[in-house]
Amino acid sequence: MNKPKSALRGAGFYIVLLLCLAIVGVSGYMILFGTNTVDNPTTEPDTAVATSETTLPASTSEPDQSDAADVVSPESIPAGDSESTVEMPEESVEDSTPVVAEAPSLVVWPLKGEILTAFSMDSLIYDQTMGDWRTHDGLDISAAIGTQVLAASAGKVVSVSDDTLMGTTVVVEHSGGYQTTYANLQSKPTVSKGDTVSAGQVIGSVGSTAIAESAMGPHLHFAVSKDGDAIDPEQYLGS
Repeated sequence: MNKPKSALRGAGFYIVLLLCLAIVGVSGYMILFGTNTVDNPTTEPDTAVATSETTLPASTSEPDQSDAADVVSPESIPAGDSESTVEMPEESVEDSTPVVAEAPSLVVWPLKGEILTAFSMDSLIYDQTMGDWRTHDGLDISAAIGTQVLAASAGKVVSVSDDTLMGTTVVVEHSGGYQTTYANLQSKPTVSKGDTVSAGQVIGSVGSTAIAESAMGPHLHFAVSKDGDAIDPEQYLGS
């Protein structure tokens, strides 16, 4: 009886020892792996939260003032600078005064023809009609009776008269102190005193009314004066 008990005692000891080792092993396994499976659910949400906080878009947070350093706002422009960009420089301001074009001073020959007697105020010329020597204050231009006579330049008719020696005469006043005289015209000119004429306008026709130059045949006696002094009509017509 004592031997079986001792045998059981020896076997029981090892059985108990194995059970203890199994319990220790199971407890160790639970401690090692059971802790990780429990902790993971709590640590993963923390990681996710941390990640979402670090990857938030810039629009959900306050704008970084350093990023807008290069952006100039209207408030940051000094008042003096804003006024200088609006005001035009004085020298670049255009004059609003309208420009009025001036009419050219047009001078034309009253008619074309042969010059019978030239202008001569410094030397005497023999006058065929009067049979003496005298000065001549204009040009005698040959033309047929009825040839149209033109105003040499724009102006105003100051007189239309029947001169005793020079016949029907028209005097036109021009700017600059000039006057032009058209004599030996037909008795009825086409203009009257006070009329305004333009250069090249018909003022009358060649006649034979000048008694003092009747020996020369039909012609126009054309004279020019400036400020009351007789000048060479060819110089006036050539200006």
